[in-house]
Order: sequence, then C-alpha cells, then structure tokens
Amino acid sequence: MRVDSTFTLKRGDMAPDFALPDADGNIVSLQHERGPHGTLIVFACNHCPFVVHLADALGELASRAFAYGVYTVVINSNDLDAFPQDGPEFMKTFAREHSWDFPYVIDATQDVAKAYGAACTPDFFLFDSNLALHYAGQFDASRPKNGSIADGADLQAAIDGMLSGAPFPTKVYPSSGCNIKWKPGQEPSWFPA
Repeated sequence: MRVDSTFTLKRGDMAPDFALPDADGNIVSLQHERGPHGTLIVFACNHCPFVVHLADALGELASRAFAYGVYTVVINSNDLDAFPQDGPEFMKTFAREHSWDFPYVIDATQDVAKAYGAACTPDFFLFDSNLALHYAGQFDASRPKNGSIADGADLQAAIDGMLSGAPFPTKVYPSSGCNIKWKPGQEPSWFPA
C-alpha cells in the first residue's frame, strides 16, 4: 500500500531518542550517532520499491552530508516476522550493495517509528545540531515508475539551507512510499484503516 508521510513531528520538535541494534546486534544510539551539524533519520527497509529506487542516491547524499557534519541513521521498523526479506542478514547485504556507510538499525518494537510518526518507507527527518526538526519530507520528486532518476534534490536543498542558517523550507512535499509493515495490533492511529 502506498502512503504519504503525515508529519506527526512539527518543525522545531526534538528528535525522539533511541538506542537500537544494528544487524550484528551492536547498539546504536541517537546521542552517539548525532552529527555536530545535524542528523538525518530515515525509516526504510530492503524490499520496498520506493527505497530500492533511491538507495544509491541516498548513499551518495549521506556521504556528502557526512563531510559537512550531518550524520545519517536508517531505521528498519517493518515486521520482520511477516517480511523476513527485511531481516538482519538482508540488511547487511542491502547496505553494502548501496554504499550505505552509516548505521542501519532495527526497531523491533516499532516504538521508535511511532515516536517519529513515520508512516512509510522511505520517510525522512532532518534535525539540526540541537536535534530540533528542520525538515520532514520527500527525498526528491522521483518515483519508481515515473521515469525519473533519484537525486535527492529536496533533501539536499533542506540540508544546504539548514547549514547556511536559512529558515525552514516553506514548500515541502511529504515522503511517499510503501507503508511501514506494522505488526498486528501495533498499527498507529494515523495508519489508514
């Protein structure tokens, strides 16, 4: 099911804290991985065609952002029992294939996705150096079936603006992708019935 992000977090809201395991079981915390100039939190998975479409471009964007002190963490909140193709071993392979040189962690309880108000994969949340939300929106206008190539233009513009001290972006389009695969009974209030 395709859904759009709902922007549960508002501009200026603080990033919800987390400490989650990566595919090898190492705990990754927001406080340890936050960048000196900003932090990008992405909700994603391995099998979603929207994530696959932009996975290489996300790796490139995150590498550029890292050079400017903006660090990236990707969170997989899908139900791994129902969607084993999103499991830890596949996460490692997916990250390697797409040059994801940043933490890719598992939100097994789905509590972190709920705290952020994440609705889809991919879903992007950019926080400033104080962990206040600067941008929540789409990576770019490309989609898997619209014939365009992912370049991260919208997210890159938000990062550039944040680093230059520009105000919040005024025209923001929501993230678009596959819904997070909620465990039975875990569906949040914003999940379409």
